[in-house]
Amino acid sequence: MNFIGLNGGVVDAEDAVVSVRDHGFLYGIGLFETFRTYGGRPFLLKRHLERMAEGCRQLGIPYKPNPADLTEWIAELMKRNGLQEAYIRYTVTAGEDALGLPAGDYTRPNQVLFTKALPQRPVELDINGRGLQLLKLRRNTPEGPVRFKSLHYMNNILAKRELSLYPSAARSAEGLMLTERGEVAEGIVSNVFFVKEGRLFTPDESTGILPGITREMVMELAGTEGLEVETGLYTWETLREAEEVFLTNSIQEIVPVTILWEENEHRVVGSGTAGPVTSMLLQKYRQRAGVE
Repeated sequence: MNFIGLNGGVVDAEDAVVSVRDHGFLYGIGLFETFRTYGGRPFLLKRHLERMAEGCRQLGIPYKPNPADLTEWIAELMKRNGLQEAYIRYTVTAGEDALGLPAGDYTRPNQVLFTKALPQRPVELDINGRGLQLLKLRRNTPEGPVRFKSLHYMNNILAKRELSLYPSAARSAEGLMLTERGEVAEGIVSNVFFVKEGRLFTPDESTGILPGITREMVMELAGTEGLEVETGLYTWETLREAEEVFLTNSIQEIVPVTILWEENEHRVVGSGTAGPVTSMLLQKYRQRAGVE
C-alpha cells in the first residue's frame, strides 16, 4: 500500500498523518466502514455511507455522504496502488480539538481512505466452510442505542488475542462472543446466522451487535426467496442444535460454519459441509453483486 487517501487527496503513505490532537486518537471518536469492490466498483456503498452519516450525526461530527465523489476518490486511489479490485477502509475522525471532552459538535473532521488487495478466498471455503470458536470474553455493551463501527475496537482486539490461544485458530476459525447474559452476539468481525426447521435466525440488535450491511442484505435476500427470518435472543446450545450456521461480513461475503468449537472440543454442524440455505444465499448474494 504505497498511497493513502487523505481528505479527498492521494498522498504517499508516509505523508498520510493526522494531528495527535485529533479526538479520533485521543478518545476514539470516529467511525469507519469496510467494504469491497466487484468489477472495480464499491458494493453497497450507499448503505455504508448512510450508516456512517447516522453515526457521525450522533457523535456531533459534521459529515454529508457523497457516494459519487467517494467512488471517484476510491478509483483514483486504487489506480495509484495498482489494484483492479480492493478491500477498502474509509474512516472519518472527529478531527483536531482541545484536550478534554467536548459537549458541542466538532468542526474539522478528517477523512482517511485505505485500499489493499482483496484476500484470496479459497474455492473450497464455499463447501467446507470454517470453524466458529466460542470465546470466554463477553461482548461489551454498545456505546449508544446501537453499536457504532467506531475507532474504539478494544473488545474485538482482546477477542482476537483470546482466539489465538485455541487450536482452532490454526484452522482459520472465527471467534464468537456472547453477551454478559450468555446470549449469542456476533463474531469478532462478523454477524452470525443459523438455520433450523426451514427458518433463518440471527441475533437481535438488542444483544449489542453491529448491525452489519451484509447482514441486512442477507435478510432481504432471504425474504425474496420466501425464507422466514427471525431475530431474537439465542443461546450457544441453540446454535449447537442448528442445521446450518453461517457468518457474514462485507469482505468475506457469506461463510459456512461447519464446526463449532468449545474450548478444545468440537461439534460438526449438519453434514459437515455448507447447507442448502447457506449455499443458496451465497449464490443470490453474488448475483446481487454482479459476479454470478
